[in-house]
Amino acid sequence: MSRRLPMVAAALTAAALIVPVPAQAAGPLISQGRPVTASTSENAVFAATAAVDGDLGTRWSSEFRDPQWIQIDLGTTAKVDQVTLAWETASAKAYTLSISQDGNTWQELRRTTTGPGGTETLAVNGQGRYVRLDLTQRATQWGYSLWEFQVFGTRDTGNAETLLSYGKTGSASTFQDDGACPQCTPAKAFDRDPATRWATSATNGWVDPGWISVDLGATATISKVVLQWDPAYATAYKLEVSDDNANWREMYSTTTGRGFKETLTVSGTGRYVRMYGTARSNGYGYSLWEFQVYGTGGNPTPAPPLPPNPTFPGRLVWSDEFNAAAGTGPDASKWQPEIGPGVNNELQYYTNNNNARHDGNGNLVLQARREVTPGSACPVDPVSGSGTCQYTSARLNTHGKFDFTYGRVEARIKVSSTQGLWPAFWLLGADFFDKRTPWPACGEIDIMEHVGKEPNNVYSTLHAPGYYGAGGFGSPLNLGQPASSAFRTFAVEWDSSHMTFSVDGNRFFTVDRAQLESTRGPWVYDHPFFIILNNAVGGDWPGPPGAGTQLPQDMILDYVRVYQ
Repeated sequence: MSRRLPMVAAALTAAALIVPVPAQAAGPLISQGRPVTASTSENAVFAATAAVDGDLGTRWSSEFRDPQWIQIDLGTTAKVDQVTLAWETASAKAYTLSISQDGNTWQELRRTTTGPGGTETLAVNGQGRYVRLDLTQRATQWGYSLWEFQVFGTRDTGNAETLLSYGKTGSASTFQDDGACPQCTPAKAFDRDPATRWATSATNGWVDPGWISVDLGATATISKVVLQWDPAYATAYKLEVSDDNANWREMYSTTTGRGFKETLTVSGTGRYVRMYGTARSNGYGYSLWEFQVYGTGGNPTPAPPLPPNPTFPGRLVWSDEFNAAAGTGPDASKWQPEIGPGVNNELQYYTNNNNARHDGNGNLVLQARREVTPGSACPVDPVSGSGTCQYTSARLNTHGKFDFTYGRVEARIKVSSTQGLWPAFWLLGADFFDKRTPWPACGEIDIMEHVGKEPNNVYSTLHAPGYYGAGGFGSPLNLGQPASSAFRTFAVEWDSSHMTFSVDGNRFFTVDRAQLESTRGPWVYDHPFFIILNNAVGGDWPGPPGAGTQLPQDMILDYVRVYQ
């Protein structure tokens, strides 16, 4: 049951707690009215915005569980020298106060396990745009509650390196707009979306030179340029700066460009920055996923922050334990069936839960089977007019019911295994449906794949532009025994800088973001994904069933859980 204080008493209590005038050495209050987010709110009355509204009669209050967090976006880089936490009775005994420039990498300002409650005025020293309070132990049975979360300091006056090119106007020698790269305009290089790109046009043949430039909106001092290349990269190019978009000065040049991600330290002053390519890596043109310019000055548009990183193993935020009665289908509030023929030259028809049932022993069974009467379990194909499907199976996803970014995702599974079977537990970018972003630009995270022709192996693989399909970035794990011999826990721990894949706690494959970007291609995993479970028959990788194939085959799931 929620707690309530009479509003008059609440205001008096808050007034008694808050010291609105900062210590003399502190800078001005810079957090009031700024955007703020939180892990939870008790209800709409106690929203996170109440902690930065300057109103002594309003407060933010979280749900009654650990951990929780609240984060303020100061809008620009600031030097922070004081933070005031004005607690309601429901204070924090243990918390960490941190600051970040990008909402991703954090510097700790203060940590305690003996929080006194009341009003805490904390002298700190840090620089960044985001200030975050991670709350890990409550002082009461209630949640956490702040009358005010106040940050004091001095906003940046132009001395901190900032992303200047986000959302800015660009121009180019040409741009591609065809089936291979529709609307690959210059703006796509400045949108901080690693799955969209600028490319030169093929209309008149891919030729040299090719260039792209950005208008920073005002004169800037440029200190760094990041180029995330598509495989069509420049082996020879210059980085130039201009005051008028006509007369250019060179900041950097190379004849040995290596593609992938290049982070270049430069020095120049001007309003316009240009990449001018003179030699191509292959028979195509020039193409950049991202062209990022950093420095001071200009007229920067703040880029949206990344979602907050989780802590591992984290708190359980979603699960299905599959404890329904025998014969019942998947929980419709959590899963939707994908119905129809498969992809990748698979041979099964995915049914409307005819092949997905609880066994009554705490498991969900996805069964792949050969139909005794071909066509009896599938409708007539509208293209071929045929109603024949020799194999049926099940594929489920959580899209629109549970989409999420980052966390520990795990499932305990006893895989199916015979020639021609392909069970999988994986994640797909939600923008595949939400924005019609094509694969692999939406991103795919394969936590577990198994093909029956390799009985002892399981695979974990990433797919994105630059590395996908048979060229996906991944690793096999030889279990030393058949994968189908026992239940096993397959998991990934995923945040903004890495993914670590494990089987039964054995961490066998880690993907480092920086290494991936500099050797394979863009990282496209900072947005919501959803879960998919399927038990495929045939396909390009496992091949078709053969003389030794044994059907039906069950993929058995004990649980699926997500922690953040």
